[in-house]
Amino acid sequence: MSEAVALPDDATAKTTIKTWLGFILMCLGMFMAILDIQVVATSLPAIQQALDISRDAMSWIQTAYLIAEIIAIPLTGWLTRVLTLRWLFVAAISIFTAASIGCAFSDNFATLISCRVVQGFAGGALIPAVFSAVFLLFPLRLHPLATTLAGIVAVLAPTVGPVVGGWITETWSWHWLFLINVAPGLVAAAATPFLLPQDKVNFAEFKNLDRLSLLLMASALAALEIGLKQAPQDGWLAPRPLALFAVSLVTGWIFVRRTIKAAHPVVELTTLSARAFAVGCALSFCLGVGLFGSVYLMPVFLAYVRRHDAFEIGTIMLVTGVAQLVTAPIAGYFESRLDPRKLSAFGFALFAVGLGLSFFQSRIADFDEMFWPQVLRGIAIMFCLLPPTRLALGALMPPQVPDASGLFNLMRNLGGAIGIAVIDTILYGRSVGHGEALRDRLIAGDVSAAKAIGLDVQLFLHPPPDVTQATIESYVRPMVERAAFAMSVNEAWALLSAVALVALALVWFAGKPPDGRALRGD
Repeated sequence: MSEAVALPDDATAKTTIKTWLGFILMCLGMFMAILDIQVVATSLPAIQQALDISRDAMSWIQTAYLIAEIIAIPLTGWLTRVLTLRWLFVAAISIFTAASIGCAFSDNFATLISCRVVQGFAGGALIPAVFSAVFLLFPLRLHPLATTLAGIVAVLAPTVGPVVGGWITETWSWHWLFLINVAPGLVAAAATPFLLPQDKVNFAEFKNLDRLSLLLMASALAALEIGLKQAPQDGWLAPRPLALFAVSLVTGWIFVRRTIKAAHPVVELTTLSARAFAVGCALSFCLGVGLFGSVYLMPVFLAYVRRHDAFEIGTIMLVTGVAQLVTAPIAGYFESRLDPRKLSAFGFALFAVGLGLSFFQSRIADFDEMFWPQVLRGIAIMFCLLPPTRLALGALMPPQVPDASGLFNLMRNLGGAIGIAVIDTILYGRSVGHGEALRDRLIAGDVSAAKAIGLDVQLFLHPPPDVTQATIESYVRPMVERAAFAMSVNEAWALLSAVALVALALVWFAGKPPDGRALRGD
């Protein structure tokens, strides 16, 4: 009898090691999917020149990926029920790798966009699958460690992306932005079938697929993503964005109504009735605004105002990544011991401070001035991700987790998309007004305005007599534009800080922290 008891224990130990290896490979796949967005962004001009793509069409290289990704994320729950977690990951990483090869060898715009759509859909399935795996593969006592590992990967990829992309672009060519995915993708696809649990696939679920709901959901998310892309350029009340938002609203409303009543929904929305999960999704949305917004704002400021190249920008932004790595084990330690609401509140409070400090950065801000705000944000991000993940997913039944993970991660991506659209509106809307105000002050002889744009005071007060007014204006205009843009960037930082404060207030609506029984009915 003693041997019969010992054997399962030994098998469990071996399975645990295999499972950890499989989970690490899943995290690698997620890292590749998130990193891909950042590294490609740094080389858009090189890709544009190589394939002779117009400036207006260039942004679709990223938009095509993001639209496909945002559609795939909420579908992960249904795909998990059909394929199981193991085969979903294998299929997704294999397709992602194949599409990466297709992107690298694309010789025209249409081929590249087609491959980016496939790549984005596969990458979108990889992200929530990892967070599902935390709660499906590991016992409760290991959730903090697994969540910490997944959290590090999720937030580190956007931070190191610019420096990796800049280095690849300068050292090799744009093709390698995609080819770097091939070797790890092949390893993960080959190894994970032998490492992850071998559950039985359920292709019968295909019969229950509500194709109309799927079409409605895809239409709603795609229209929203494209509308958010166009709104800052055309104006939020322009016909095209308004039409796209109307399509998104109508199709989204029909999708929700149909899904709630469906016997076999494409996405299980009833989980949102659990207050802790709903609040967790709201916190994920706010984190997306701050995380993606800050990762977007810093390169824009450093490139346009400070005139740094991609590699220099990435080097400066590594501070946030290092702070995240140092903080991750600390956050993981406390995450399993303290109330997730208190940890989330601490995280978003610190996040608000780190974002708010950047509101005061000067026009000549560089590594030194940006150092401590980045450190605070790096520390805060881990507390804004790990505790809300446990708050949202920790008390759900295992069958609920895949759908819930998809919604949880979808909210973070939607937060990022909406946040960047609002940031663009501030940057390119407010800059004009700031520029006109600075010009008026310069014309009036305001010395402080000259100092604000970096113009030598003596040159401002005593311009050379032999220089024409046109020459002076051509010399001063770029300085005014950069200073006005820097002022708009600071206002965008203030917006991000305000969103973090909203998240801080939302934390306390989560109710009693889940203990693993609340939603299970134990």
